Amino acid sequence: MNDRIIEIGGLALTPAEAALAAGCAVLFLLLVITLVAWRRAVARAEHGDLVEERMAELTRTQSEMTGRMQTMAEVFGSRQSELLRGLSERMDGLGHRLGQSMSETTRHTHENLSRLQERLAVIDTAQQNITALSSQVVELQHILANKQTRGAFGQARMEAIVQDGLPPGAFEFQATLRNGNRPDCLILLPNGAPGLVIDAKFPLEAWNAIRAAEAADAVRLAENQFRRDTQKHIQDIADRYFVPGETQDTAFMFVPSESIFSDIHERFEDIVQKAHRARIVIVSPSLLMLSIQVVQSVLRDQRMREQAHVIRDEVLKLMADVSRLDDRVRKLQTHFSQANGDLDSILTSTKKIVSHGARIEALDFGEEAPKKPAAPIVPERGNGQLPFRSLDEVDG
Repeated sequence: MNDRIIEIGGLALTPAEAALAAGCAVLFLLLVITLVAWRRAVARAEHGDLVEERMAELTRTQSEMTGRMQTMAEVFGSRQSELLRGLSERMDGLGHRLGQSMSETTRHTHENLSRLQERLAVIDTAQQNITALSSQVVELQHILANKQTRGAFGQARMEAIVQDGLPPGAFEFQATLRNGNRPDCLILLPNGAPGLVIDAKFPLEAWNAIRAAEAADAVRLAENQFRRDTQKHIQDIADRYFVPGETQDTAFMFVPSESIFSDIHERFEDIVQKAHRARIVIVSPSLLMLSIQVVQSVLRDQRMREQAHVIRDEVLKLMADVSRLDDRVRKLQTHFSQANGDLDSILTSTKKIVSHGARIEALDFGEEAPKKPAAPIVPERGNGQLPFRSLDEVDG
């Protein structure tokens, strides 16, 4: 393997290169030692006769160093083989773990992509719904942009609420009053009470101008125009639809939007106070539903009161029937008591007959006390009792 795992002085070396460099360093050191020994031997040979012995010793030392170098080379070779084998095993294990990790990562990535695809499908469906809703909102804006269609929209919503909450005959749309005016809806109250007027023609031009205005001055002008239009409409309701004896002295001004109703109470307190003083109640769709439910409860209570006398008559008839039933049960109880007495008398007679029969069977003709002759059987009629009874049975 040629993987570089050792770095010396900015130079990366493989294990083989590192082992060779170490061997070269050792060889260089041995050569230096041999050279020093040789120089010492030469210096000593110049002063004595032991030069040849020193040379022989130097040769022997050199041979020993050569053998040691071979041994070290073999050791370095075996160590290098072991190192390469260990590195190969570790690389194989690392590759196996890396393969497993890549497979697991691929599987998780596939699952995450699948879930992401599902969520994208849901988001796409929601986007389609939002697009359809946006088109419907645009159509609604086009409807509300026209004054006539906007009035028809408010009228239709008010009529739907009234028709869902009240029975037929409890309301009237576009009814004509004595003064010739025709309110959008007239709730007919029970007991001949004056009707309740509901007006659905709420002015929205100035409100749309408020929403369209961007500058502060334009917003202020639009709010003033909306305030004037609304107050005029409140006064028109009070002047046209308050007819003494025919309508209530309170009327409803229907606002076909909960948001507009909330903004009026938050931002235009003077309009609310003006309507309160004029006895005009500003109602949203939810408040109109609640008011209709209250009227429905009043009508239901009135119908129950109208039927109270009928219920009382039926209860009296039921009590008379129960009284007659009690009399008949008592008479039946009397008949049952008489029948039980008759059955007791019959049992007494049968007991006597059985006793006489037993005596005859035993031929027992002993003396007995004289008895009265048998009474003749006389018929008895009436009261559903037995047709014939003897006088002895009557005497007991």
